[in-house]
Amino acid sequence: MTVTREDIIDFIYEEVRMLDEGRFSEWLELWLPEGIYWMPLDYKQTDPTLTSLLYEDDFMRKLRVERLNGERTFSQKPKSRCSHVIQRPFVDKFDADAGEYETNTSMHYVETRLDEQFLLALTATHELKLVDGKLRIANKRVELLNSDAAFGNIQLLP
Repeated sequence: MTVTREDIIDFIYEEVRMLDEGRFSEWLELWLPEGIYWMPLDYKQTDPTLTSLLYEDDFMRKLRVERLNGERTFSQKPKSRCSHVIQRPFVDKFDADAGEYETNTSMHYVETRLDEQFLLALTATHELKLVDGKLRIANKRVELLNSDAAFGNIQLLP
């Protein structure tokens, strides 16, 4: 597969669509098993071993999706819903020879459940790799603009 910048941008749009539509099991398939999903606690934090809002490996991502898909997850009755409004992603790294790509996407993320709704402004950085002819997420970093604010529970996946 020859990857274009448009393929990479479409991949990011498809990922957020999966999340907005609650297709979490399908979303898991986008990931490489060794990938990390990281949401730093501090703005511009560089060390993920410090306290983070979220630092999930394959096991933790699968556990989160199992909880979100579960019929006996009473904290999700009714289920939370989300909407991502994204800016067109920037492709910051395009190494076709190595099959490695990096994007930077600014977005607004809205999550709602019952009478509660909250908005997050964030930037998502995706490290992507081409594996067996498919783009896959090697790592994802979600940096909240106001990460130093007090938050309630973020149930879904910004």
